[in-house]
Amino acid sequence: MLRATSELEFSNEQNTEEISQLASLVLSGDTSTGEKNSTGLPEKTGYPDSVYIMAANIFQGIRFEKSPEKVLIKYGNEPLRSLPESEDESSQRSSYELAFSALKFQDILEAILIDSCIFPSTTIPDHLSSLIIVMLYDFQDRKFEARFLSDNEEPIAEVQEVENLLNSFKIKLAAALARCRIKHDALSIYHILPETVRNQELRASTLPLYAWINTCKISPEEVYYSLKKRGYNKVKSVLHIDDKVFAVDQHCYDVLIFPSHLKNNLLNIDLFKDYKLIFQDKSRSLAVHSVKALLNMDDDILMVNTGSWYTVAHMSILTNNNTSKIFVCGVKSQAKDPDLKNLFTKMGCKNIEILHEAFLNIESKDHRLQKVKVILLLPRCSGLGVSNPVEFILNEHEDTGLLKDFSQGGTSEDKLHILVQQQYEQLTHAMKFTKAQAVVYCTCSVYPEENEGVVKKALEFQDHGIKVQPYSGTHLRQCL
Repeated sequence: MLRATSELEFSNEQNTEEISQLASLVLSGDTSTGEKNSTGLPEKTGYPDSVYIMAANIFQGIRFEKSPEKVLIKYGNEPLRSLPESEDESSQRSSYELAFSALKFQDILEAILIDSCIFPSTTIPDHLSSLIIVMLYDFQDRKFEARFLSDNEEPIAEVQEVENLLNSFKIKLAAALARCRIKHDALSIYHILPETVRNQELRASTLPLYAWINTCKISPEEVYYSLKKRGYNKVKSVLHIDDKVFAVDQHCYDVLIFPSHLKNNLLNIDLFKDYKLIFQDKSRSLAVHSVKALLNMDDDILMVNTGSWYTVAHMSILTNNNTSKIFVCGVKSQAKDPDLKNLFTKMGCKNIEILHEAFLNIESKDHRLQKVKVILLLPRCSGLGVSNPVEFILNEHEDTGLLKDFSQGGTSEDKLHILVQQQYEQLTHAMKFTKAQAVVYCTCSVYPEENEGVVKKALEFQDHGIKVQPYSGTHLRQCL
């Protein structure tokens, strides 16, 4: 139970006026907020209780731990109880985005809680600290305005308690936030973020969306026609265009490009609901197209560390007219097999075989892989080349720890060293499959150590005339 040690004695009218003034002071010049409003999106009204709970649990797992002498706020170890209905895709996306935002501002939010006297002047159970952090971030993002509550939602006691606490301290919170902004001489708390993080966010806000066409279910021409009926116009480029438009990617003939602000609208049309169009990072489409360019009609493919099953499906669809078989290794749990087969059936994929062994445990002389001519290696990497880390985690089943790296604008040297070593081991193991004619190596990293560096080192391992193919001008690829 949360208990404030003192009650604020302002009338509702005084509260509203002062909060409005303080929020204006704090958030004036916040370019990110202004950009969102300029696109015509509705004002923020808060999230359902279940999203706050899930976001708090995510934040608890990725928050920055401090040395004992620097600890301002104690966090518990037990996760909060979440509701089953909070597991849908929309709620997951909102929860990850909220947790990521809170993580970026963890130090600032903790300082505001101390400055406003919420800590240590209230008796707060440690296990609710993460919930307070994520709800405080959202509270200030709403300019300390009240949250819209749906009549259809079941309230969660912990969320209600934290919300009441924050509301009772909202003037002190707004004042503390204003002082923080003034202390750092920043237009908004957004401008307190490291420049590398702000540049990443700016880049992400300007990059378009990519979606590939499932040609097993629909032709490109049918997709163009369907989109045109819904008011989308085909153009040559979608950069800096706010209208309902799309373009065909110059590298991958089956990939369409949309302005980023259209995503919520697109998710609600049948093309996406029926697996006819699939959102995915362009790097994955480049990878499978690079493999396709290297294949003969009856060549098999071995895929390693695929991440998203959509990558496997895309590879299958591109080889639908071949007799190729696609082997996917590293699926540890056989319990997933029925779900995967159901997904592949819905998408029209027929030539996929799942291997449960880890790649490093599969020998090159394995009888199942003697017709494999191309190995597609998508190793775990720092991931800092992706535009939206939340989407990347959800779509590619990546570790949530990626959010911590993004919030700092880089990966630690120790972690990078571990990733590079894993990549080297997998790449050199792939080169042992002497019947394979090519290895396509694809990362989402901006670090040379994970790209040219690991490839160069792997080439030194093998001295039988193997070399890196130059960029072809048609597909981005590094082929061994």
